[in-house]
Amino acid sequence: MGRGGAGAASGAGGANEETPLLGLAGTGRASTFKTYFNIIISIVGAGVLGLPYTFRTSGWAVSAACVTGSAILSYYCMMHLVKCREQLQKQGHRFVHTYGDLGDAAFGNWGRQFVDVMVLISQSGCCVAYMIFVGRNVASAFTGDVAQYGLVIALLFPLEVLLAWVRSLAGLAPFSIFADVCNVLAMAIVVKDDVRDVAGLDHIKALTSWSAMPFAMGVAIYCYEGFGMTLTLHSSMKKPEQFGRTLGIAFILITSLYLSFGFIGYLAYGDETQDIITLNLPNDWTTIAVKLGLSVGLFFTFPVMLYPVHEIFERKLLRSSWFQKHAGSPVLETVGCNAVRGLIVLGIACVAVMVPGFGVFISLVGSTVCAMLAFVVPALLHMQVFWDSSGPLVRAGDFALIICGVLFSIYGTYTSALQIFLPSSAKSPNTPHG
Repeated sequence: MGRGGAGAASGAGGANEETPLLGLAGTGRASTFKTYFNIIISIVGAGVLGLPYTFRTSGWAVSAACVTGSAILSYYCMMHLVKCREQLQKQGHRFVHTYGDLGDAAFGNWGRQFVDVMVLISQSGCCVAYMIFVGRNVASAFTGDVAQYGLVIALLFPLEVLLAWVRSLAGLAPFSIFADVCNVLAMAIVVKDDVRDVAGLDHIKALTSWSAMPFAMGVAIYCYEGFGMTLTLHSSMKKPEQFGRTLGIAFILITSLYLSFGFIGYLAYGDETQDIITLNLPNDWTTIAVKLGLSVGLFFTFPVMLYPVHEIFERKLLRSSWFQKHAGSPVLETVGCNAVRGLIVLGIACVAVMVPGFGVFISLVGSTVCAMLAFVVPALLHMQVFWDSSGPLVRAGDFALIICGVLFSIYGTYTSALQIFLPSSAKSPNTPHG
């Protein structure tokens, strides 16, 4: 997952703060090439480094099918959002800039509130995954023992709180770009080492068990989660009518990257594939540099990802009558907001320490709110906006997305939660190595 949710929250933040990597958002000046780049950095994130483990857990054929299927459905539903925005604007809704705005225009205030809650949970889950990733990689680089990642998270916690108190995200944007550069370098080094260590096809499986499919689908959905940026990307183009074609080509490139990276990583390490593929690399200076580079980049990306969560909580806090009564000055308002931000970071850090592994957690996030934001909500919006003009086949497709999305969320959440809370009772190979 990239920085897809950063623009999803609706509220007070300016566009330059909500989308620090997309300075042209909303101006209609982005070229097709620039939009390709923006789509890729909005979607591709640290989750790609968990794909080889997913191929090991569910089998390469099942995982490849889940990744491809998730790509097709994600593209279809992203175009749903664009079509809904265009239709609502024709109906007189001028200010539909974010996912929350779309929910408000289609369903009223409760639609905005529902989308905000989904974004809040999704972004918080993504930040937990980032903390796990940073903790495990830093622990591996310095101590060689990933079990010490809880100590690393505790040491980094005060620094993350300080970053959370930064109100403007413009100064943090270069670090987000740095994280993307590190991702590319890390994948290049991993592929280089993987190709060197390839041992043949006899030690990999096309299918481990059908019960492992929800795990693979959850990770695949997580890796394509960029729905919060869809409307921003569309409105940023010089020629927005070409967005569908541009998005499709970008998805083909991203899917090819995901499939190649997941398969080669699994082919190299087989059943020894770790839930974060960098943990399989030899402990030489290039590997340490990659681990630390990724960790530093994601460390500074953390407050960017957490921005929508802070914005939602602070908006509620500042509007509450209790807070307005007791916060009699701007200084007290700032202290109260900073305290809330610190508590949010503390809660995320506590969850990160308790979660047993990166792979199973991103599957849980993908199976829950990411599936809702990716499939269920776009289908609901499309059905609401186009009910009178759509045919029975389109309505059936929307109903199928809603029903299947909800059922998958329930079952995928159950199986992923089972791996987190009752790992010893799980039969499938989802439980990550230490």
